[in-house]
Amino acid sequence: MGNRKQITSFGEVMMRLEIPSHLTLSQSRSLNYSFSGTGVNVVAALIKLGHKGAIVTTLPANSLGDAAEAALRGLGFDMKYVRRDGQLLGSYFLETGYGSRKSKVTYASRVNSAFNTTSHHAYTDLSFAEDSHYFHLCGIGLAMNEEMRYIMKTLANVVKSKGGSVIFDCNFRASLWSEEDKKQAKTHYEDMLHLADIVMMNERDAISLLGYKSSSADRIEQIKELIPQIAKDYDIRVISGTQRTIEADSHYIQGFLYHKDKGLTFGKPMKVQVLDRIGAGDAYTAGVIHGEICGYDPGYTVQYATAASVLAHTIVGDTAPSSEEDILQVMNEQVLDIER
Repeated sequence: MGNRKQITSFGEVMMRLEIPSHLTLSQSRSLNYSFSGTGVNVVAALIKLGHKGAIVTTLPANSLGDAAEAALRGLGFDMKYVRRDGQLLGSYFLETGYGSRKSKVTYASRVNSAFNTTSHHAYTDLSFAEDSHYFHLCGIGLAMNEEMRYIMKTLANVVKSKGGSVIFDCNFRASLWSEEDKKQAKTHYEDMLHLADIVMMNERDAISLLGYKSSSADRIEQIKELIPQIAKDYDIRVISGTQRTIEADSHYIQGFLYHKDKGLTFGKPMKVQVLDRIGAGDAYTAGVIHGEICGYDPGYTVQYATAASVLAHTIVGDTAPSSEEDILQVMNEQVLDIER
């Protein structure tokens, strides 16, 4: 692969504790576990597409950390920027919905995890910035604490100073912010947007988080009006995201991508069969980054990324192990027989 690049993420490695067989947590007496996280999911998908991947993180110095490290190695991660310290690994319980019952996520240990209690003084090895063509950060980290916010901004500045591109996924979740910190959320997001080259967001982030106003109530029109303005205000090269429409029992995903030199492009809506929705947005992000790396036309990139997300909905687990061939089959809407 001639355009193979190094993608590094900074983020928390989470343990996913899944209740089997669509049971609720109160019903089940067993759990299936795996390891994920926004940065893990995005970089793992890009490794599968032929790129090199690493993560800057802290894992606990115990058997939980050993298991998480083994899982990351199995996904192809370069582990040289992984620290081992502390005792807790952030985790969440997943109750998979069925029919009218929605899936439910319950977080545990996240605030006090080894990752989220690490001081900025611990991240002294900044050689990752020399190696990384792209550096991925997630807005969920901004919600954790002031130390984490400082680390994210510092590392993003280091990468920028070395000529790398910063990818920032807004991923704003109001429930993760304390009432006091929520008052400053906009300011922290603005700081990250000023540092970012590629941003994952939608019109809801623009309105509810950043305070932009739209003259239309239609979501597509809001994207057309607000996303180019945000790109101009914060000097962002690429902004991309998705729209999900639910009709009867069917979901449809439509992607969009704004490029400052090529304008705004909307993809064709694609029908989604939902087996496991968690991580599907990360698959979309990986598709956008892959398209940028490969120099694809924006229309092709957004459809490729949408197909990657559609495929991820059909795979159990947060990290979709989708190959280029798998994604292109969905993108080209081929009717597939059983592969033997």
